[in-house]
Amino acid sequence: MSTDEKVYVGSKPILAYVTAVVTSLQRADSVNVMARGRAISSAVDVVEVTKRSFLTDLNVDGIEIGTERLGEPGSERNVSTISIKLSRPK
Repeated sequence: MSTDEKVYVGSKPILAYVTAVVTSLQRADSVNVMARGRAISSAVDVVEVTKRSFLTDLNVDGIEIGTERLGEPGSERNVSTISIKLSRPK
């Protein structure tokens, strides 16, 4: 059994990522829900919908935020990132 999986949140509907999180938690001990930029609010929605509607015993083990530099040299920009670690009680 894998100990950790990742779900990258983008522009798909929220329930597509909720399904991915639920499926990943059946195979792994924990899941990192990750997003950048405008998708950060969607990542938070994914976690909240999963907790409230599908897996009520879900634990949020940690939230990490950061910044990445993207783009060509000379035209780089900062993009915010988030990683939310989820697990189920044993």
